[in-house]
Amino acid sequence: KYKALNAEQRGGKEVGKHWNLGQESHDAVMLPLSHKRPAMMVASTLLIATRRCSTAFAPARMTRTMRTMHSTSPSHGSWAALFSTKEEVDPGVVEGTDLRVLKYPHPSLRRENEVIPDEQLTGPGCEISKIAKEMFLVMYATNGVGLAAPQVGINKRLMVYNDTGDPKKWMKENIFVNPKIVEYSDAKDIETEGCLSFPDMNGDVERSKWIKIEAQNLKGKKIKKKFKGWEARVFQHEYDHLERTVYIDRLTDEGRKEVQPRLNELVGEFGDGGEL
Repeated sequence: KYKALNAEQRGGKEVGKHWNLGQESHDAVMLPLSHKRPAMMVASTLLIATRRCSTAFAPARMTRTMRTMHSTSPSHGSWAALFSTKEEVDPGVVEGTDLRVLKYPHPSLRRENEVIPDEQLTGPGCEISKIAKEMFLVMYATNGVGLAAPQVGINKRLMVYNDTGDPKKWMKENIFVNPKIVEYSDAKDIETEGCLSFPDMNGDVERSKWIKIEAQNLKGKKIKKKFKGWEARVFQHEYDHLERTVYIDRLTDEGRKEVQPRLNELVGEFGDGGEL
């Protein structure tokens, strides 16, 4: 869920309708089609030959094939990570931060995101580290698994995720500074995604099954990794935000038509000044 804020506006200036600061275990259960589910959460059915990947509140569409346990499953190798009884929520005020998830069509979701210079990456306690920590607070409060800085109004190339969505599993937390995807697999799959910035809707998105990435950590050290399956999808979703792309941009014409009424509602709720 994830989903980058404006650096020069972090001193308490208002951005749109939001203010910047300077900066579960999952039970393997069958979810009814009407159940609200966490953003960027994949759900695969067990007993019927269908696949359902859910990332937001909206009826998930029945898709074509059953996904089995194999190397594309979450790294801990458990069905538990694919299912959750928790609903994605709008937490309002989150203790420990003034950051909020910005909803479409907030302009921050479409702005250019700045590269974070090395001199700002001095390790734990640096300003970027504080922002990442607050992003995790917001992410967990929404029952999400990932968040990109533009989604909280900070237009910097920064993203965080914990592919379990469980704050107790803090060793699964990932912070990527200035990430880039350097290689995509030709093999692709289609799953249903949603997004914290697009509440009460979802749609089928095609993505590469594996990716190779480069990034920096909070100390500026370069990182090279290969992700596959669920984690690759989470990374691609959050990375899209840094590229000013949102998941609705990847929907088919049919998929876009299905969610357009909800998009119209979000535009109406936001009022003037939105960027589609």
